[in-house]
Amino acid sequence: MLERKAHHDRDDLAGEHKFGDAGQVLLLVVFLVVWIGDSFIRHYTDFLARWVPVYGRITAGALILILSGYLAKSGLSIVFDDTRVHTGVIREGIFGRVRHPVYLGSLLFYLGLTVITFSIASAVVLLLAILFYSYIASYEERLLIEKFGDEYRKYRGEVPRWFPLW
Repeated sequence: MLERKAHHDRDDLAGEHKFGDAGQVLLLVVFLVVWIGDSFIRHYTDFLARWVPVYGRITAGALILILSGYLAKSGLSIVFDDTRVHTGVIREGIFGRVRHPVYLGSLLFYLGLTVITFSIASAVVLLLAILFYSYIASYEERLLIEKFGDEYRKYRGEVPRWFPLW
């Protein structure tokens, strides 16, 4: 049996990695320190930004950040707003397009900020974030298989982990 952190004794949730929340906060702090430090203070690795017009970087980054917020808000509201009567696999809304919309929203947040400043140091932290979220998603998928079995296996075969089916 996998060790997991429960959410307020809700039977409709499978759980998550016990260090998932702390890891996400730590990753966010590290990313922001690196991004702010490199992009606005030291400028060690943001030299590529001069090759792309600022309005282009800001527009692209803003669009990515908007998508990030949409995915995170949609995913969180579906999972945490109501306790579902049926404790099966969630397929409604954004979960019909991507299995981990909240984690994808987090990754797009890092990507959006990185695109705005073209900081290579931030891109390195983004790569670490991708590894972290892939690990956490894999762990949680094992919990979901443990809880929902073939129902989740079928869902996993039909809905991609990261790249939504629009």
